Amino acid sequence: MQRLVNYIKRHKIKTAIIAVLLLVYYFCLPNQLFKDPNSTVITSANNMLLGAKIAKDGQWRFPEIDTVPEKFKTCIIQFEDEYFYKHPGFNPVSIFKALHHNIKSGKVKRGGSTITQQVIRLSRKGTKRTYFEKIIEIILATRLEFRESKTKILSYYTSHAPFGGNVVGLDAASWRYFNRHANNLSWAESATLAVLPNAPSLIYPGKNQERLLKKRNRLLKKLLDKNIIDSLTYSLSIVEGLPQKPYPLPQTAPHLLQKIATSHNGKRIQTTVNHQLQKQVNAMVKNHYNQLSQNEIYNAAVLVLNVKTRQVLAYVGNTPTNKAHQKDVDIINKPRSTGSILKPFLYAAMLDAGDMLPHTLVADVPTQFGSYNPENYNKTFDGVVPASRALSRSLNVPSVRMLHTFGLDRFHHYLKQLQLKDLKYNANHYGLSLILGGAESNLWDLCKSYAALSSTLNHFSETSSEYFSNEFCEPTFLASEKIDFGIKTTAKTLFDAASIYLTYNSLKEVNRPESDENWAFFDGSKQIAWKTGTSFGFRDAWAIGTTKDYVVGVWVGNADGEGRPGLVGVETAAPILFDVFDLLPNSDWFAEPFDEMQDVEICKESGHRASHNCENIDTKFIQISGLKTKPCPYHVLIHLDKTETFQVNSSCESIDSINHKSWFVLPPLMAYYYKAKNPFYKPLPKFREDCLGNNTMSMQFIYPKENNSIFLPKDFDGNTNNLVLKMAHSKPESTLFWYLNNRFLGSTKDIHEFAVKPKQGQHIITVVDEFGNEAKQQIEILE
Repeated sequence: MQRLVNYIKRHKIKTAIIAVLLLVYYFCLPNQLFKDPNSTVITSANNMLLGAKIAKDGQWRFPEIDTVPEKFKTCIIQFEDEYFYKHPGFNPVSIFKALHHNIKSGKVKRGGSTITQQVIRLSRKGTKRTYFEKIIEIILATRLEFRESKTKILSYYTSHAPFGGNVVGLDAASWRYFNRHANNLSWAESATLAVLPNAPSLIYPGKNQERLLKKRNRLLKKLLDKNIIDSLTYSLSIVEGLPQKPYPLPQTAPHLLQKIATSHNGKRIQTTVNHQLQKQVNAMVKNHYNQLSQNEIYNAAVLVLNVKTRQVLAYVGNTPTNKAHQKDVDIINKPRSTGSILKPFLYAAMLDAGDMLPHTLVADVPTQFGSYNPENYNKTFDGVVPASRALSRSLNVPSVRMLHTFGLDRFHHYLKQLQLKDLKYNANHYGLSLILGGAESNLWDLCKSYAALSSTLNHFSETSSEYFSNEFCEPTFLASEKIDFGIKTTAKTLFDAASIYLTYNSLKEVNRPESDENWAFFDGSKQIAWKTGTSFGFRDAWAIGTTKDYVVGVWVGNADGEGRPGLVGVETAAPILFDVFDLLPNSDWFAEPFDEMQDVEICKESGHRASHNCENIDTKFIQISGLKTKPCPYHVLIHLDKTETFQVNSSCESIDSINHKSWFVLPPLMAYYYKAKNPFYKPLPKFREDCLGNNTMSMQFIYPKENNSIFLPKDFDGNTNNLVLKMAHSKPESTLFWYLNNRFLGSTKDIHEFAVKPKQGQHIITVVDEFGNEAKQQIEILE
């Protein structure tokens, strides 16, 4: 040690020079050898290639690989650098031989470079190939050998070597020339690619085939001579053909690739997508597109989520249409009119709040709120319909009336809790049309919401009646990302488990008429809670379904918003939905959340809690909040004579002879429409003529509604059309007398409709029945 110190003191300048040279040598190699842009590459959950996006410089250059396939590793080492694992970065023997050969021939014909040197040359692209540059390469190669392992150096070379045209790296070359992953290449294919970096121009399709074939077979013969492959493998390998043209790279999930490239550009990303399912859904969407495009419907999107992991299993952002119909637009995250797809959330909210029971009767009669007149799709009315049936049949009028009863602001609050990001305005901006498509949302958010409800129900059953605090988390398509459902809690996130369960029970009972051929190919045995939606003007068709394990969402329409006849959820989106569910494993139905339920007596006719007047009673489990609902209001106790033909009272019949009977009675307007579709509905019997106190007659305007503003159009002859007044009476056979501004118009019997032609301005319509009951309505006739 002392001798070294003394030497340094005596030779300070020499020592300083050596120190500087060592520092220069240490820092001569850049920390990052390659700065070229990479292609964005996405793979499936089992690492199958889903798609790639070309790098910014127009090269197919996949991100660096960590491990080199064994066959290619063997081929490239035998072809390029047999002593790769023995030399320190350069091979003096090879360099001497190359130098001697070049001097003898008078020009540069051999390089003598090792794989390590070639890595350095690739990283210093653009430099001229001179002897001085060769010396620099040798110095940098030795430095690289000190810094990196042989495995890493080989991966550098494999990832950055040119393979002809705009193909860089083994991964890209394997897919471009053989349409498969490099791990699946044969010996002949591996040998073909191993000789290309040395002369990448040989790969041009249809050219230089003989030279390429000779180089490949020469390498295969070398492998045989060294006993790396046997004679049978050699014989089979030399008869394999060469690639004739580049293959297009797989584009199994092009819209997901777009989405990932925005945040992970130039990286290799493993997704959660199920490769086989994605391919099957792609093919199925293409088949439906071929049919839909005949009706000028060009776009569709499908999203499949795993409920338990909240992972994306399939992501189809659009159909394989053309650029004229926006094939590159990813519709999954685009806002579209929701149609009826939000109705299940209103139903669940009303159950959760204790405002109704699952089968409570709701009115389905002509309805007007100001200038807003909701209509059912079939333009008819049922009078009353169970809430569950209104949901499964997607009836508009009952839904609007339910929203009006529940409260627009209350429902808007629930929707905001669902974190629908396209719901940007306050409740009054949307109005009551909110439930029929007045708002916009996107397929991603809607599927997320249905998955959250299903997961809430699953977790409640799995955790001894507890909830998780973060059920409404974002789904993920990144395999590296794990969903955090939060902590266990006894407090519900949004809806209680019972309300969700009862909502799903209603959604799985969707009407599938046998006469409707559209349902002929659907498997009715599958337990799926599902809902369709159609936006105003037939612009958007939706279908979203869920089981215990999966959520499938479908949107169909035109990306430019053009409506088309027949663009209806049940006819265009639902067939795709069920085709996708046919690809998924069957699931058990959700477990019933008994801890959030209680069995009570329910009136079978009205769906309300049974009153003392209800005779047809069933015991059902309802949500605990449903205990707040009122008893059945539609059953009344009436008094009949012995024949049960007439109503009587003590004024005309002895008390001993009066029969007391419970009777299902609807208000006149509901009854007017209800009895048209329910022939077994019995109106109240008449009072016997000798009885006093017959004051139970009632009537109600069907049209117009209160404070209605009406415009009377003109016909083709220029004549103003009549206004047809309509009235419902509890006793249709009664005679009604009609007045306009106290001016007698006439009378009606049985069918209570009256045509008038009032002048512009305010008017009062008065109707009086033969028993003296009176109804008034104020209207305004517009110019």
